[in-house]
Amino acid sequence: MMNVKKSKIALLLAAGAVSMALTGCGGDDGNDGNNGKPGGPAAEYINTLNLKVTDVTYADGIPTVNVFATNEEDLPVVGLQDLGITGAQLTPQGATGAGNSAQWTRTARVSGTDAYTDNKNGSYTFTFEPSEYDADLTQRFNVYAGGEGSTLADGTTSVPRQEIVADFDGQGYQAKYTKNIVSHETCTNCHAEGKPLTTRHSSYYKEETCATCHSSSMSTESQWNHLIHNIHNTAKTFEDKYGKEYTGEAAEALIQNNCKSCHVAPEEGSDELSEWGNWSSVPTMETCTSCHTGIDFKAGKGHSQQADNSNCIACHNANWTEELHTAGFADTSALINQYGINAASTIDATTQAATISIQVVDSNGEQVDIDTLLPKIQRFEVITNVGPNNVTLGYSGKDSVNAIMNGVVDAKAKIEAGKLVYTTTKDLKLGAAGEDAETAFTFVGWAMCSENGEFVTCDDPSFDGKDTSKYTAMKSDLAFATLSGEAPSMRHVDSVNFTSCANCHSDDFQIHKGGHHAGFVMTEQLAHTNDANGEPIIGVDACTTCHTPDGTYAGGANQGALEMKLHKVHSQGDYAVIPGMNCDQCHNDFDRDAFKKKGAIATEGGKYSTPIAATCVSCHSYNMDSFKAHVEGQGALVGVSKLEATDAAQLESCFYCHAPTPGDHTSVKM
Repeated sequence: MMNVKKSKIALLLAAGAVSMALTGCGGDDGNDGNNGKPGGPAAEYINTLNLKVTDVTYADGIPTVNVFATNEEDLPVVGLQDLGITGAQLTPQGATGAGNSAQWTRTARVSGTDAYTDNKNGSYTFTFEPSEYDADLTQRFNVYAGGEGSTLADGTTSVPRQEIVADFDGQGYQAKYTKNIVSHETCTNCHAEGKPLTTRHSSYYKEETCATCHSSSMSTESQWNHLIHNIHNTAKTFEDKYGKEYTGEAAEALIQNNCKSCHVAPEEGSDELSEWGNWSSVPTMETCTSCHTGIDFKAGKGHSQQADNSNCIACHNANWTEELHTAGFADTSALINQYGINAASTIDATTQAATISIQVVDSNGEQVDIDTLLPKIQRFEVITNVGPNNVTLGYSGKDSVNAIMNGVVDAKAKIEAGKLVYTTTKDLKLGAAGEDAETAFTFVGWAMCSENGEFVTCDDPSFDGKDTSKYTAMKSDLAFATLSGEAPSMRHVDSVNFTSCANCHSDDFQIHKGGHHAGFVMTEQLAHTNDANGEPIIGVDACTTCHTPDGTYAGGANQGALEMKLHKVHSQGDYAVIPGMNCDQCHNDFDRDAFKKKGAIATEGGKYSTPIAATCVSCHSYNMDSFKAHVEGQGALVGVSKLEATDAAQLESCFYCHAPTPGDHTSVKM
């Protein structure tokens, strides 16, 4: 960073001021300017707001901070109303006591038009008195502006949200040190860009802003290094002063207490996040007690007695701390990657039963005799349904078997030539050649008994599947077959790519790992098509073997159809996991044509709706009466019999007006 008092923008502003002085009120483009304003155009619209601290000067410890605002076309933004700044200074690591981490201390927070001067040329000037100031310490200025409902002074031009942090030394020059451990971009793997990180605050959305404000000026429980860990796991539940309860359940389900989900090393050669490794190298009482509850360090409860952080590193060195917190995840990943499976299916022309063969392969793709692994296999779950686009057998009608359970092969299955082989026993009710209902598709999930990072035999009674720590869900596969032998029908996978899911859940996310299921890991083996770059698309279409249009074990009562289940769990509505999630965090496209292949979807216990309406109601259920009236006016049916919804499935005219996209699902044709 150059001397900020001589930055490019500052010089341009100075040059503009000189030009104004020479030409009166006229601008250098030859146009007359208004009194007090420079000539030249100001931004008339703002799709993206850019903020920059151009310079900082001090007089008797009082900072004057100049901020420059532009839009996406680098035009100056004049007339900001919702503009504010938070000041903080950084006490270096160890300065307040041996073992203590570096700590931001908030020194000021001012906002609103009375807090700054709008210079009418895109620049804004703040002058404020900090609660404390040490010229030898790094000074941070957190600038924020805009947001929902915010406009310029004209009252009509909307201003999108923007937050920045700028760090300087105590004289306004380049900061000699700072503290940045986790990047904002890492947070947006789960939290929507531009949306609040929490319902506690309605506007703030950048991690750097949170870290600046939740500083040493607050209680230990509210300081960022304690609070951020607290709200991402279930070790403690608490209520804020507004009665909002924080359980950490959603966050723990997503990141599974894996520290490296958030603590991500910067790219090689990058000078960003210079202190990213502090999570393991600077252990403190304040941070550790956010996850490790029931500890009173000073009383010696739950831990050896200590009055401060001076001796933490003596026992908790960086390598040991990192290994302790991440070894289990590394071990699990290594186990998962040892093996995969290749599943194939054929249909007997006489019996119309599907025979599924499952070949285990090692990490090199070499075939593995399943007999050699049998004692260590906790479960092989084989599920067959019909009609990938409009599943016909439903949840209760599907063919499902635990072909292997705790090392024992089910009587309906067998091992032949090193493969697990199973033939369906239920009537698949296959349709005519070429129809979607002629295709039988089989999903195979499996798990191995494991302990202490190794596969083990399943002869201990504790390996019954109920204790999920006793086994590891493995890579799954999907197989298709038709009665005619023609190419199978397949569900589209161009809407949601599992790599989007992995951004939040991780590549090794073990789905449905629990007492009722073997669990499974989504991998490239599930892919049946490639993207434009030739890379396999790992879709979520396999999930429809259970998440059928008829729902799951509760019918429509739990909105279990895939089109509803995923939205219900992830949406902005009644069931939101993360506040303000955007469609484009999961969807890379909306394949609206897919509805042409769908029929009735169960939306209530014993009641169905047409497919577009059913998909929409999974988010919009909080306003059911008005929603129902609206969609039924467009040919949809909500909460009727399956036959009625089936007959009306292709009569919905929603897309005559609505043109939803992942970036804006509310878009309409004008």
